[in-house]
Amino acid sequence: MGDMVFFDLQREKISLYTFGKNGKVLPSSDTVSAPLGNDGSFAIDVGGTNGGESVLSLPLSLLNFRILELPFSDLKKIRELLTFEIDGLVLGGAENIVFDASVLEQVNGKSRVLVTYVEKAVLRPVLERLKLSGFDPGVVTSVELASVLEALPPGQGLTDLLLDPKVLTEEERREAAAAEILRPTVNLRSGEFVYTADSDRVKRKWKITALLAALVILVFLADMTMVTFALKRQNRVAGNEIRKTYLSLFPDEKRISDEVYQLKAHMKELRGKEDAFVGLSPLRVLLGLSKATRPGVALNEVLVDRDLIILKGESPSMGEVQKYQKDLEGFLSAVTISDTKPSLQNRTIFTITAKERRE
Repeated sequence: MGDMVFFDLQREKISLYTFGKNGKVLPSSDTVSAPLGNDGSFAIDVGGTNGGESVLSLPLSLLNFRILELPFSDLKKIRELLTFEIDGLVLGGAENIVFDASVLEQVNGKSRVLVTYVEKAVLRPVLERLKLSGFDPGVVTSVELASVLEALPPGQGLTDLLLDPKVLTEEERREAAAAEILRPTVNLRSGEFVYTADSDRVKRKWKITALLAALVILVFLADMTMVTFALKRQNRVAGNEIRKTYLSLFPDEKRISDEVYQLKAHMKELRGKEDAFVGLSPLRVLLGLSKATRPGVALNEVLVDRDLIILKGESPSMGEVQKYQKDLEGFLSAVTISDTKPSLQNRTIFTITAKERRE
């Protein structure tokens, strides 16, 4: 889970503790310290811990306090009300400070509250110096304040302890730092100093995600555009082929607006004329006539119409015509002798009508 760096700012120096984050177990490492300059500046060697999560502790000497009694027991409501309550109690007003509250005791729905605050002009340069080293503390607390509140005996004045606190050893400060990481007594990162690094990282991740999503959409749209252009080109080529084929089928047609529609119209027209192309088979009729030959009967004319066969010829006698009629009925239907008359050669001229037999 990474390391947690705790900066403990004291009167004359700043100490750095590094804790391994492993659930609630926070084993401490060696302490690194550096003196403060006359202007409050410091130069501390952060080594390989640069850029990790961090917490800052301020000494009591930089903090100011007010004790208030408020008719609330809910800490959230207390903090909301404090902005108005403290405005008239602090020189320069609440806009020049950042503050937090600790509930000292609660009786009958009322709360006795310790307000801890620091001037913005004091906190700002400390945070800026840490930021130059690559750290942006998520919490600003005070191990010295935590020690005072923890050791506060019943009936003893808090003011005296804040003015003359117990001097903590290095080990006590480190133990208090470990406790503050888990549960800070106060957090003075509020107002304009509110910690936003995590939310900024989330925003950056969302921006990157949104940018990647936008790139995916652009690639998809570009691909769709290319596919659309390719389909349009294929449609143009297919359209040209259809027009070329249509002109080869109907070269005399001049006005062409929709080849497919006009081709369907032509097909419909041809289906209407289908019966004109469906009629008798002359070869089949002639084949049948060749098998129905009779001695002395001669055909002079054979007319094969759409659905009617007309045979004209000569026969030795009327009886032979009737026999020929019977022969024709073997492969034709509706065979009728429609006309007979004698010829100058003493033969019988006849006309027979018939229809092709449909199987």
